[in-house]
Amino acid sequence: MKLYHAPQSRSVRPRWLLEELGVPYDVVQLSTTDGSTKTPEHMKRHPHGAVPVLEDDGLTMFESAAICLYLADKYPEKKLAPAVGSKERAPYYQWVVYTMATIEPPILDVFLNTVQLPEAERSAKVAEEGRKNFKDVAATLSKALEGKKYLLGDQFSAADVMVGSTLAWGSFMGLLEGLPVLQQYVARLNERPAAQRANS
Repeated sequence: MKLYHAPQSRSVRPRWLLEELGVPYDVVQLSTTDGSTKTPEHMKRHPHGAVPVLEDDGLTMFESAAICLYLADKYPEKKLAPAVGSKERAPYYQWVVYTMATIEPPILDVFLNTVQLPEAERSAKVAEEGRKNFKDVAATLSKALEGKKYLLGDQFSAADVMVGSTLAWGSFMGLLEGLPVLQQYVARLNERPAAQRANS
């Protein structure tokens, strides 16, 4: 397997999962700022010229959530996903989709309008709206994690990779201040050797 990866991007998610799985893979490191993701060669792999991209024995796929779901199912013996058809599979799907549909958008609004965009293009209103929307997300996740080690209880899963990596991004912008349940959850995940290797 080969993962096309850029540091501090969504490709950290599948890299983290690959490290959790402990399976052999190669990393092709690209950059989101030097144009290496926009070359004609890479655009054939990813139509939007982004990362991550996973190649696996003739398969080429993109989208971090899809790659994580695929990898967790490819190695069921590693138990990073509940069994297909089990009741535990439902909240697993829920939290993976929730990451992309509900957690990430407000964090992205804050990031774009406080960090990434040139100052003249930033909108304080959009950033504030992002902070406000994230409060609802934080309340939902804090309730879901209360008294639990991971989203599915004691069993770490690919859902934790998705949610945890996104909350870590939010923490970078101070969005977890005053949210002890989420702070402790992210700290717990960051202690995992696989997470540390993926972010190195």
